Amino acid sequence: MFRKQLLIPAVAAVIFVGMSSVFIVDEREKALVLQFGQVKAVKEAPGLSFKLPFIQDVVTYDDRILSLPTQPMEVTPLDDRRLVVDAFARWRIVDVVKFREAVGTGGEARARGLLDQIINAEIFEVMGTVPSTTVLSDDRTPLMNRIRDQARLKSASIGVEIIDVRLTRTDLPKQNLASTFARMRAEREREATDEIARGGEAAQRVRATADRTVIELTSEAQKQAEVVRGEADATRNGIYAEAFGRDPEFFAFTRSLTAYERALQSGNSKIVMQPDSQFFEYMRNDQAPTGDTETVPIR
Repeated sequence: MFRKQLLIPAVAAVIFVGMSSVFIVDEREKALVLQFGQVKAVKEAPGLSFKLPFIQDVVTYDDRILSLPTQPMEVTPLDDRRLVVDAFARWRIVDVVKFREAVGTGGEARARGLLDQIINAEIFEVMGTVPSTTVLSDDRTPLMNRIRDQARLKSASIGVEIIDVRLTRTDLPKQNLASTFARMRAEREREATDEIARGGEAAQRVRATADRTVIELTSEAQKQAEVVRGEADATRNGIYAEAFGRDPEFFAFTRSLTAYERALQSGNSKIVMQPDSQFFEYMRNDQAPTGDTETVPIR
């Protein structure tokens, strides 16, 4: 009976010791076996593992991709226009030994603080090398990649890999909105004035070209009209000369009738002349005037 009483506690102690020496690594975790604070083994494969009971401890860390939102901060880009920026990072523990040495017993909370400092420092540095238009543009991928790459180099020393960094907000501080809008309005007005001036200059050139073209076309038309008029006058004079040469008396008669028609039609000014004037020669008789006096033409 006494032996049975001793056997039960012994079995219980063995079971307790056995259970203390066994631990399970989850597929979502990585584990470190520590002995008096020193790393003795790294367990990254999921499954059942063993340790020395009461002497060694097991610390687990998340093996998944973790998130890290940063606090809003004011940055000064290259053109000295202050902006409020916050970011979102994704990271993962890749070297648990370095991670343990860097964060100690602080674990993931301590790591978030270190990563926040690293990412904020890189945001300040990268933002200071570009103008605010680049930060506020729709395509900020190259900018975010620069921040990620530089932060990744520094985070490697603590056993962490920064997978991605995204700028979630880039706004102007409230106290700078009015002055920024005024400056933007002044810039747009200056651009509009320049465009109007260039448009006026172009319109003046077009107008001058059109005026010159009108003058050239008008001059050419007047020149051609004068040539046609001269040719017509020459043809008319030739016809007159030919008609006069064929029948001088009939030519003088028709010319006189034309002159009577134009001179005596209604609305013309009054004509005062002597009754025996040569102009009325055909009204006094039906013979042509004699002598060398020519009939007065009326055009």
